[in-house]
Amino acid sequence: MVKELGERLVKKGVKVTVYCHRALFKDRPKQVNGIDLVYTPAIESKSFTQLTHSFFSMIHACFSNVDVIFVVNSGNGPFGIISKIFRKPTAINVDGLEWLRPKWKGLGAKYFFWASKMATKFYDQIINDSDEMQRVYQELFNASSQVIAYGSNPGLQADPTLIDKWELEKEGYYLIVGRLVPDNNADLIIEGFSKSSTKRKLVVVGDVPYKDAFAERLKNIPDDRLIFTGYVKDQQELAALYRNCYAYFHGHEYGGTNPAMLKALGYDCAILALDTPFNQEMLQNGKHGWYFEKSRDAVKSIVDKAEQSPEALMQLRTTSKEGLTQKYNWDYVTDQYIEVFQRLAGK
Repeated sequence: MVKELGERLVKKGVKVTVYCHRALFKDRPKQVNGIDLVYTPAIESKSFTQLTHSFFSMIHACFSNVDVIFVVNSGNGPFGIISKIFRKPTAINVDGLEWLRPKWKGLGAKYFFWASKMATKFYDQIINDSDEMQRVYQELFNASSQVIAYGSNPGLQADPTLIDKWELEKEGYYLIVGRLVPDNNADLIIEGFSKSSTKRKLVVVGDVPYKDAFAERLKNIPDDRLIFTGYVKDQQELAALYRNCYAYFHGHEYGGTNPAMLKALGYDCAILALDTPFNQEMLQNGKHGWYFEKSRDAVKSIVDKAEQSPEALMQLRTTSKEGLTQKYNWDYVTDQYIEVFQRLAGK
């Protein structure tokens, strides 16, 4: 989102600065594709890295001459008080239902709920990425917001030979793309898939950047059909994995518009999605994908159904890009953000 939006803003004459987590970058160029980069530190720990990086970035931004500060993720909600003190106009894309994610149990869940509420108090403009998320914020926090979805790039092509790296064949595998965390339900999908009798493989793209018992357990499931690629940073390789899969599994549960799902639509995937209000909205209530309930047996059943219905899956692949309406067009998304930023700067 930052890449697609930032580069388009630059082309439209907007000066853009992006804050980067210093520890993640060995090379630190000052500018990439017209976007200025600032590398800020963080307290390196599983729970506090992102929050402390955001804190230092907000301080730096408030002392700079920027007209508007744009923040992503409601976990950064409390930092809006800093920009309030400095009288810097702000917008925040609050992202998903962070407080419901299984990884944030107990105190973490309480923090994210409180932080999301604080975002509605301290930031000048709340942005939700889906109509359903807008409804949630209105009901829970009595907060109005503007819906601006993420964009997609439909009809992109990919070199089919790139999947040879993993000894894969076109339509010979199912695909999951996402972090190996409980809220993406990779365990549900992998274990349900393992109960099926399909001869196709299941390719799992993604990992976590720390040692984690949940991720390790999944990687050690004894099934020769499972392929864990880890992070795939080469975008052409990732495109090839999307473009050539038999079907794409989407188990994300607590977000709004999901970028991985948009990529799947853009790469003409047949989509098998967890039945949530957000996924119903994105796939237009079943027009552009099939749904499964949150159980391993339901995953097994939908795999069996997919195996018996190659023509139906071909139809889904043929029509998937029709789901990418103007709402998900990056140029349209950018124009909406520019309107928000101009309005805030005008204040």
